Amino acid sequence: MLASDLRVALFSGNYNYTRDGPTQALNLLVGHLLSQGAAVRVYAPTIAKPAFAPTGDLVSVPSVPIPGGRDEYRLATGLPDTIRADLEAFAPNVVHLSAPDILGHRAVTWARARGIGRVASLHTRFDTYMRYYHIGFTAPLLVALQKRFYNRVDRVMPPGESMAAILRGWGVTTPTPIWSRGIDHDRFRPGRRDPAWRRSLGIGDDEVAVGFLGRLVKEKGLDVFAQVLAELRRRGVPHKALVVGEGPARAAFEAEAPEAVFAGFQSGDDLGRAVASMDVFFNPSVTETFGNVTLEAMAAGVPVVAARATGAVDLVDEGETGFLVPPRDCAAYADAIGRIVAEPGLRAALGEAGHRKAAGYRWEVVNQRVVDTYLEVAGAARA
Repeated sequence: MLASDLRVALFSGNYNYTRDGPTQALNLLVGHLLSQGAAVRVYAPTIAKPAFAPTGDLVSVPSVPIPGGRDEYRLATGLPDTIRADLEAFAPNVVHLSAPDILGHRAVTWARARGIGRVASLHTRFDTYMRYYHIGFTAPLLVALQKRFYNRVDRVMPPGESMAAILRGWGVTTPTPIWSRGIDHDRFRPGRRDPAWRRSLGIGDDEVAVGFLGRLVKEKGLDVFAQVLAELRRRGVPHKALVVGEGPARAAFEAEAPEAVFAGFQSGDDLGRAVASMDVFFNPSVTETFGNVTLEAMAAGVPVVAARATGAVDLVDEGETGFLVPPRDCAAYADAIGRIVAEPGLRAALGEAGHRKAAGYRWEVVNQRVVDTYLEVAGAARA
């Protein structure tokens, strides 16, 4: 069986209406599949003005805005007859589920009833989100639902070994081949650093910029970031905070971190410039499954201080490319950042080591592993 024999139905809660790490990974995967002659049809919610044009054929599924202050995301409400008819006509030999939502559960059931190979990928630690929205008591139920979901597919592809271990701890017995992530090595590299751009934001050439990169939402650890900035100020550690990104929590974050420079949303080569213009990348999030932003910082030669949590532990080599800190330990975060600020030689060594390690992460390599998994699953189902 060849890649050109594949007919992949991809189900996603978000494919292009909001730009984030998972959507970029999925669109790059579809592009890789199409380049090999595979047929792909994507089923996901849509809006009138999406963040970017989709790669491949996108079929809109019914959805509603997610409540609780996160209405920039949508919840697909199921698999109606019109979508089922479209699926039957497309006749996939692999179904890819990127989220354990209502749409994903219905698609798994549809594929199982027809003996079609099923692959799931894991992009978001929904179980960790609940504490940020004051409904932490629901986390065990979410884990149970995800365990059932991932045990109904043929393969689960987490982005790293740390997330695979979490799945096994939940009781998931499905094989877990790794689908890592790649990097645009032209966009994210040390040479993109731009002192003039820094100066335009009020960051001097001799000042150390402690950077944040990502959507400005509670679950990214914005509260911890702000508390660590306050601790750095209390200790007299010289620095400037540089925040790159937008999101619904921006106003609250600005109030908590009034001295930070907010550069707003950046994309394309402007994003590469912003990342390379940081001196320390600080990622306190514990909700990542991989942490694309951490890899982007490493590729740009920026040392990393991150929570010792899924994602970061697969990327950051302690004391070599950065430092891993117990989640929410603000004093330990300040210790690590303060050391990097105070030791320019260490800062340069960590950045160079991170750049070398990031060089091994390439989209064409990691996406081919997904294709190989599809072929394995589709072949077994056909047999």
